[in-house]
Parts: sequence; structure tokens; C-alpha cells
Amino acid sequence: MFQQVVQVQPHSSFKESGQWSTGLCECYKDMGDCCFALCCLPVFACKVTRAAGACPCLALLDCISCVPPASMAMRASVRERYGIQGSAWSDCLYGCCCYPLSWLQISRELKRRAASHASSSPSSSSSSSVRYTALASLQGAHLV
Repeated sequence: MFQQVVQVQPHSSFKESGQWSTGLCECYKDMGDCCFALCCLPVFACKVTRAAGACPCLALLDCISCVPPASMAMRASVRERYGIQGSAWSDCLYGCCCYPLSWLQISRELKRRAASHASSSPSSSSSSSVRYTALASLQGAHLV
């Protein structure tokens, strides 16, 4: 059986700066998500968690704990996935002190990276490409 070895990793057209694509307080860049989070933050957090590829019910753990584990886990996961600088301490700080803003920033990051990924690669049949394309179509709208 022949296995092909990947010599060069695919590149994204998104700037790989090691920073979040939007600031924590830049909610105005996606008013649909901002309004959705304002109306029903637990449901919004579940939708973002699902879009990130995790179990949607994970976000409900935040309701039963003083330190929001799902918010911290999602921030850490997104940081790790996209090479964004930060630490567990910063994830904890943002999750505890800026909870809604943190979920909104995660949502914007997923959308921007998905849109960047979808525009940089031609249509592919891989499942991750399909998931990214589906997220990219939601650019400018809330994750419902």
C-alpha cells in the first residue's frame, strides 16, 4: 500500500501574526452576533462551541461554575488552532471578567479564519473544508 507524504503544508491567505484578528471590544464589527449574544448568551455560546467543532452542550458548563471552563477551553482551542499568542491565565481572565466579549471575539475569529480558508483554497471534498465553507457563508451574520 502506497502512502503519500505531504512535503509542504498549505498556506492560508490570512495574516499569521500570532494575534486575534479583532480586539476584545470590537463587537461593532459583527452586530448580528452582538445582538444575538445580548439577547441569549448561553445559546450563542452553544452555537459558537458547535461551530468550533466541539460538543454544543460544553458551553452550558459555564452556567454551573464560577470559573467558566467552556469559555477558557474554547479560547485555548482557538488560540492553539490558529497560533495566537496567549496563556491559560489570559484565557481565565477574559473568561471570568469579559465573558460575553470573549465569546464574541471567538466567534469573529472563527468566521474570519473560515472565510480566509475558504477563499484561499479551491473547492475540496474534505470534511474540514466543507465545515470551513459553511462557516464562511455566515460572515456578517450570527452563528445559528
